Amino acid sequence: MLYAIISQDVESSLSKRKTAREAHLKRLDDLKQQGRLILAGPHPAIDSDDPGEAGFSGSLVVAEFGSLQDAQDWAAVDPYVDAGVYQSVTVKPFKKVLP
Repeated sequence: MLYAIISQDVESSLSKRKTAREAHLKRLDDLKQQGRLILAGPHPAIDSDDPGEAGFSGSLVVAEFGSLQDAQDWAAVDPYVDAGVYQSVTVKPFKKVLP
């Protein structure tokens, strides 16, 4: 089943994101290689594709996991969690309708 992992950043998270970004992207790439990643990306803090120093306000990952618990376990060990980027992480079942 698909699950949405919706993360909210702490204030001024950009430097923390930069520190853990490579490891974070590696985990996402692993999901992609397994054919389980639907989409992933950050929410810019301002209305721009390149928010610069404004940074990001959170992230969204939609991927396939065996269960809600599997998705929660995967999200709990994200390098951004360890680096203190996220103030909260919500994992919810997701049903893709379109496209």
